[in-house]
Amino acid sequence: MDTFFPGRWIGGVALVVGPVVMCAGYLLRHLSTVTALSPQQQAWAEGQPFAAYGQLLAYTSEPALLTLSYAVFALGAILLFPAFAALAQLAGGGLAWWGATLLIAGLFARLYFAGADQSAFQLTEAVGLDQATNAIMKEYVDISYGPWRVPVWASVGQYAGSLLLAVAAWRAGLFGTARSLMLLLAGGTWMGVLKGASVPDVLVTGLLCVALVPLGVRVSRGWLPALTGRSKALSW
Repeated sequence: MDTFFPGRWIGGVALVVGPVVMCAGYLLRHLSTVTALSPQQQAWAEGQPFAAYGQLLAYTSEPALLTLSYAVFALGAILLFPAFAALAQLAGGGLAWWGATLLIAGLFARLYFAGADQSAFQLTEAVGLDQATNAIMKEYVDISYGPWRVPVWASVGQYAGSLLLAVAAWRAGLFGTARSLMLLLAGGTWMGVLKGASVPDVLVTGLLCVALVPLGVRVSRGWLPALTGRSKALSW
């Protein structure tokens, strides 16, 4: 395990904690919005062209709860960095490393979006909800895409990377078809600024926990897989 990156303890713990914290972040973002908004406000928010309207309104109602949910979500993105690196190391091969690199680029994009989220929330406290919403939505596209559109291009890495890493784990025999599909589904969740979370987001991230947590427990105990090659079509 000496040559294993990012190390047995870091990699194993990240594989366990990373997906769990990210799933908790999705759950909190969903519950905080439902808690902060009345049924009438939720109906109004759902009728808007962007989720940002509802998220800003929810923040003004429950700032501490919204801050907690967004903070946990950002922490999950950070913890998934060593988790994906460890998964690529376990699967081995160029396809796995390309997949992990693209996925990690997507995590960097999530942190940019987290900074934009926090700035938007703080703006509501400085100038009020109405003025902040008008200013943010007027420049929403440029805020979301980022300077030179680097963050939005990096966010594409999540979708491509999850596919490559899932295929690599399946080809190596590290994951069967079921767990590879769980990884792929989790890579399809949304990216962007001031996005609301839904129950399906929580469920697919829960599947990521099912795929990664047992692997992380085994890695933290010093286990390295004996890769058997391509998994069967119907396999775990």
